[in-house]
Amino acid sequence: MSMVYDEYGRPFIILKEQQAKNRVKGVEATKSNILAARSISNILRTSLGPKGMDKLLVSPDGDVTITNDGATIMTQMEIHHQVAKLMVELSSSQDDEIGDGTTGVVVMAGSLLEQAEILLQKGIHPVRIARGFEAAAQVAIQHLETIADRVEF
Repeated sequence: MSMVYDEYGRPFIILKEQQAKNRVKGVEATKSNILAARSISNILRTSLGPKGMDKLLVSPDGDVTITNDGATIMTQMEIHHQVAKLMVELSSSQDDEIGDGTTGVVVMAGSLLEQAEILLQKGIHPVRIARGFEAAAQVAIQHLETIADRVEF
């Protein structure tokens, strides 16, 4: 640890642990981000459905919560990884917009990332994978429009 001063004379500390850390780049960074998001997805996957398991959550002050609600699990977890925080935001935006499906949307995103990781291992560029997912979404939307029934009320 060393003390350094900026141009205004304010002190700040440089930690040696930060100097020793290696920065992850490229495919390894992408795989690391996918792993973080899939970890969140896997936690929620086991609470989905009629045979879903409850989660026992203990807060830092000792409060205990037992739930299988995805929104509750996501808000109670302390997450530090930025991509994993995106999964929490995905869940909360689903809750705000629809009010349901918070677990399902995170599990589906995790499954898509799992398939993207397989494509990355085959050497396919991430931009091509994203374009493929966008094309697949358009095909799915077109199919849903052909099979949909309109209900007037």
